[in-house]
Amino acid sequence: MTALDRLTSLLEDRILILDGAMGTMVQRYRLGEADFRGARFADHPRDLKGNNDVLLLTRPDVIGAIHRAYLEAGADIIETNTFSCTAIAQADYGLEHLAYELSVAGARVAREAADEWSARTPEKPRFVAGAIGPTNRTLSISPDVNNPAFRAVTFDDVRSAYHEHIRGLIDGGVDLLLIETIFDTLNAKAAIAAALDVFEETGTSLPIMISVTITDRSGRTLSGQTLEAFFVSIRHARPFSVGLNCALGATEMRPYLAELSRLADCYVTCYPNAGLPNAFGEYDERPTDTGTLLREFAGAGLVNIVGGCCGTTPDHIRAIAESVSTLRPRRQPDATDATAFSQFSGLEVLTLRPDSNFLMVGERTNVTGSKRFARLITGGQFGEAAQVALDQVRGGANILDVNMDEGMLDSEAAMTTFLNLIATEPEIARIPVMIDSSKWTVLEAGLKCVQGKAIVNSISLKEGEADFLRKAALVRR
Repeated sequence: MTALDRLTSLLEDRILILDGAMGTMVQRYRLGEADFRGARFADHPRDLKGNNDVLLLTRPDVIGAIHRAYLEAGADIIETNTFSCTAIAQADYGLEHLAYELSVAGARVAREAADEWSARTPEKPRFVAGAIGPTNRTLSISPDVNNPAFRAVTFDDVRSAYHEHIRGLIDGGVDLLLIETIFDTLNAKAAIAAALDVFEETGTSLPIMISVTITDRSGRTLSGQTLEAFFVSIRHARPFSVGLNCALGATEMRPYLAELSRLADCYVTCYPNAGLPNAFGEYDERPTDTGTLLREFAGAGLVNIVGGCCGTTPDHIRAIAESVSTLRPRRQPDATDATAFSQFSGLEVLTLRPDSNFLMVGERTNVTGSKRFARLITGGQFGEAAQVALDQVRGGANILDVNMDEGMLDSEAAMTTFLNLIATEPEIARIPVMIDSSKWTVLEAGLKCVQGKAIVNSISLKEGEADFLRKAALVRR
């Protein structure tokens, strides 16, 4: 029986328990620079304290002990200590070349602890989720206020980093992948694409858990998407679960969890912080309080898997496990808008229902359909060209068609620059984009810039059915 089969069987009967915070527990050990360096990195030119991932190589005993403490507290699923094990994140410490090794080590340390506890409690098997953090770069927001179209990293860079990371987690023996603490959906889409690439290359397929963070009471991600738009944007991954974690405590998370539970046609996870941080950045919510709040979520039928994020400890996980032990897991809805209707998204969702009126496609952001737009783009006046897009949206466009097929243009670069630019304009970015080109490389370049669920216009059968299906699969990925 596969891990997916066992997890699905368990989730029919009870709510499963995820572990709590790794960083909170590492802090309790009061480790110094020497612990992070160990013998291997004694002469490393940069400070390593704070890089909790490197402890997998220098103090695996500490990480293993933390895993075992959560397992003893009742966790069914433990997360690997690999939140920042991408080359992009590790570059801050000059350890980018160790991304794969760290990922493998993280999986193996967790695997050993989980297998040990599965042997102790065969009636309660334990599982390992490979933790995949968002990296410390964003694909949808410019770090340069003077150049909104600029990105510090490309989709291909992020996808490649996640590819190496995920391959290491799989080689180390994880049961699931957990793409978590998502603040930019385009980063998450790069992780999904990388996971699907690795699955195809290795012949391995693991369940994918996806967890987003709502940054404040606006109900949106840091990159501006609503929760529903986020779900529509990642649903192509056919996730095992979708959920919320970090940023908020359970009290503040409640309305967003209720919305997600209504939307999702998969399992729902929730692992909040131990309340909101105090003035010193510490978390004061007591384990019994966290347990009581999550019991209410469970009693309302909102969750399938619960645990803790920042500030939570084994005591919190024990309290959560006890509080939900007699409650039934959430039942997936028979049908949602996501399953019943076509949906697309920008920062917000566009749903096509049988009673919908005609939808307006803004065609003036098309170099073949607007002389003004073509003149602005060929002249490099992208800011003024974005005003054309804004006029289309204000004029009632439900979808924005973007076409850069002009012989004098570097169409791939123009598509990338323009889509990156309008992604930073919320009034434009709220509606879905139709990426319009007769050239495959331009379509592909556009898809790498859009955090929502876009429309591709179009791929052709003129090169044959096999080529059409290959490109359609890539569009989906």
